[in-house]
Formats: sequence, structure tokens, C-alpha cells
Amino acid sequence: MFDKTTPIPIYYQLKEWLRAEIAAGTWQPGDLIPSERELSEQFGISRMTVRQALNELREDGVLRREQGKGTYVTSPKIEQRLTRLTGFTEDMKRRAMHSGAKVLRQTWVEAPDFVARALKIPPGKRIILLERLRMAEGEPMAIETSFLHFAGMKGLLEENFENQSLYQRLSRKYGIIPTRAEQQVEAVICHESQCALLNIEPGAAVLRNRRIAYDQNNKPFEYVQSIYRGDRYIFYVELAIL
Repeated sequence: MFDKTTPIPIYYQLKEWLRAEIAAGTWQPGDLIPSERELSEQFGISRMTVRQALNELREDGVLRREQGKGTYVTSPKIEQRLTRLTGFTEDMKRRAMHSGAKVLRQTWVEAPDFVARALKIPPGKRIILLERLRMAEGEPMAIETSFLHFAGMKGLLEENFENQSLYQRLSRKYGIIPTRAEQQVEAVICHESQCALLNIEPGAAVLRNRRIAYDQNNKPFEYVQSIYRGDRYIFYVELAIL
């Protein structure tokens, strides 16, 4: 099956064969693939070689391992474009995916220093904290922690954000139209509590997105930190030479 006379490592040949089989539909997202032992016996190669191939496919986000159960094919990654300001609900709607949320916190808080600087308000000023676990097709995708400050923000405490868009609600009811944002993205290791919410293994890599959103009057109204699953997201930016 694999050519041992070429300089291409056997683990890499197995890795690319598995990737091709998945692309061809032999295994669908959510399917359990053969175990290390089964693949080792099928191709007459060592389990260490098989393990290296599977580990790299997991790092690439093609496979995921569940302790005590086996290795599964993942769903294709979602490509998030960083060229347009949208909320999670709108983004999923454009992809014809059903979105949802579980509200983790929805309360008054005193603005931490870093939030106060972002929103240009005094430290300790009372603002709204809205933290949600964002879902797509019933699968946890991200944790969003929004700090909000604007006239009339008190009404947000009475809103149900389980199944409605924050940005749509702000525009239609509160006259806050999200117009532009400043954003930073970095890769970090997921905290244990966040891993449990996102249903990923402890120590997994995630994408942390920090954003300051501005309204139609160029006034900052939201500082949000989002933790995206690294195995489900790719951030896309188009660059041009000026």
C-alpha cells in the first residue's frame, strides 16, 4: 500500500491517505475511524507510525480524539472573515447554520481598568456584562464575554439572549448601530473551565479575539473577548499592496 523505498516517511503517506479518504467521503464528520491497532494491522506498520499520522491530523483539525472512545472525523472548519463587522448570529445565518446561545452571566459589574480604557469611561463605573456560550447546529463553538456601556443599557438585563442577536437588538431597540471595530486575535491555551464548556480536551489551543466595537457616532459601546475553538475556526484576512 505504501512505498517504503521513497524518502517520503510512511507516517506522512498514511496521513495523506487518511486525509484523501475523508475528503472522498469514506468517513463523514462524526464518524469513528479505525483504531491505531486496526490501522497498524491493516497496513503492516508500527503503531508508533500510525500514532504520529493521527496526531498530526488532530493538530490540523481533521480528527479529534475522545478519551476512552476513539478518534473521530471533525466537521469542516468555519472560515471567519475579518473584513466585516458582524455578530455570531448573523455570521451563522449567512452560512445557513442554526445558531443558539446559553447565557452564562447577564448582570451589572464594575468596569475593570482594561475595559474602562477601551470604552473610555472611569474605572469602576457600572456596566453590563453579558457572557454567552455560542452554539452552531447544537455544537459549542465559542465563549463570548461582552462588556457594554451606553445610554439605556439597563434594559439589556431584561432581554432574552438565548436565541436572538445582540447587535440586531441594539440596532432595532436601543439605536446603537455597530459601525466599526478594532480587533486583536491570538492563539492561547484554553483554561480548564472553558474547555469543559466548549467540549474540547484540556490544554487544547483556542483563538482569543479581543474587540472594541464602535457605534454610528464613533463611540465605543462594547468591549468583547471571544474564545473560539481552534479546531473549528480559521480567521481569514485579505491583504492588498497599496
